[in-house]
Amino acid sequence: MHDPLLSYPGYCLRRANNAMMAELGSRLAPLEMRQTDASALILIGANPGVTASALGRRIDIQRANMVPLLNRLEEAGLIIRAPIDGKSQGLELTKEGREKLAAVVAVIDEFERELLERVPPEHRDHLLPALQTLWR
Repeated sequence: MHDPLLSYPGYCLRRANNAMMAELGSRLAPLEMRQTDASALILIGANPGVTASALGRRIDIQRANMVPLLNRLEEAGLIIRAPIDGKSQGLELTKEGREKLAAVVAVIDEFERELLERVPPEHRDHLLPALQTLWR
């Protein structure tokens, strides 16, 4: 069948995103991690003391959705909340959180390596900058 949708970059980007996120999700599942959980762990690990609101802005999660995300991570023993001032709390990884982060990063690094291998070598250096220009 002739598929004119393949000539639309937005359509192709959405299809690529759906396929890649499904694959990454299946790889994170044995770690009992969702993609947003993994993103949060990575950012908290890189920014100890980050607030929930700053984290939510960075990963583009609505405030109402941050509560269950952080509750999940806290109940799993992966993060703690530490007071910063009278009303703000900073997020930090626990020992278990740092261990889970290492496992998550190993899975993601392997996934990303394999993803880039699918891209022709002459386009690899341009892929990330091109994608970033679409949402930054």
